[in-house]
Amino acid sequence: MSLRLSRPAVRGLGSAIQSSRISSRSAALLASSTSTSAFSTSSPQRAAAAGHLRLPDDYVPPTQPPSARPVDTRKSQLLRTYTSMLRSTPLMLIFQHNNLTAIEWAAIRRELSLALGNVPVPEGAPDITSKIHLQVVRTRIFDVALKTVEFFDPSTVEPTTATTATGTKVPATYNHDLSKHAWKAVKEATKNTEAVDKTVYGQLAPLLVGPVAILTLPSVSPAHLGAALSILAPSPPAFPAPSRKKNPGYYDLTCQSGLQKLLLVGGRIEGKAFDYDGIKWVGGIENGIEGLRAQLVHMLQSAGMGLTSVLEGAGKSLWLTMESRRSVLEEEQNPKKEGEGEEEKKE
Repeated sequence: MSLRLSRPAVRGLGSAIQSSRISSRSAALLASSTSTSAFSTSSPQRAAAAGHLRLPDDYVPPTQPPSARPVDTRKSQLLRTYTSMLRSTPLMLIFQHNNLTAIEWAAIRRELSLALGNVPVPEGAPDITSKIHLQVVRTRIFDVALKTVEFFDPSTVEPTTATTATGTKVPATYNHDLSKHAWKAVKEATKNTEAVDKTVYGQLAPLLVGPVAILTLPSVSPAHLGAALSILAPSPPAFPAPSRKKNPGYYDLTCQSGLQKLLLVGGRIEGKAFDYDGIKWVGGIENGIEGLRAQLVHMLQSAGMGLTSVLEGAGKSLWLTMESRRSVLEEEQNPKKEGEGEEEKKE
């Protein structure tokens, strides 16, 4: 059943709708005028409150200390990341790579994870396998971070005063890696090129050329280092590559293509620069740190035993010399006659 309305009824309905629209518009205009008048009457009070809550001109936010570099750029954040990594990572290997693809990096990381996962963990020692990372770094920013860590000591920065939001002066120390103190310390230290060449930065700076990747280990573990060398830079017989039967994925074309573009050039271990032979020596320590400690204890004990024997030998030789001299002196003081000696023999 359809509902049909006559033309007069339709016209009446349209006029009612139009009147309701007009009334709603007038109500909106009335509300806006009321709010405008209320804002105009209260604007002096708000201006006075804004003037009362104004921050001091020399106010420094505690979360944004003054910096010599723009803190909101990606380069500054990368610099802070690299300096933190250099200070907290005791073992780091430096590689030069020839523009590996993402698939090749994925294949290398896969084989590296498999090799590190097979390293036995000593009892009571934490498992650091998941914290070992192979990553590509920005060479120039990493070079600046290495300078900052080498030549800037945050503890030498003297505290200053900063203004809080209430206007009071409080002590503050701006010794972060983006501060002016860090920039000045690096600039002053790098003026003397001869002194710079003798530092760890001077030994590692020639290696930071071109595309660079680093392998970071959270602790000095010769076992994990040896496993990483057997994948990234194999050198038999000390660090042979895994066999094809044991690890067929290592001989995949993608993985081998990526490994051919990766070259180990040096490392930084416990704040010291190491070349390839030094890295292999650290990775070849038997039984890890415990084995190195055992070797050190044995060396100290053998040195102590040798010193003791030398001192005892000198004492014995001195005692024998003194005894022989004493017997000679006694014979000279109490000489025996020839007749008494013959009688004693006859008796």
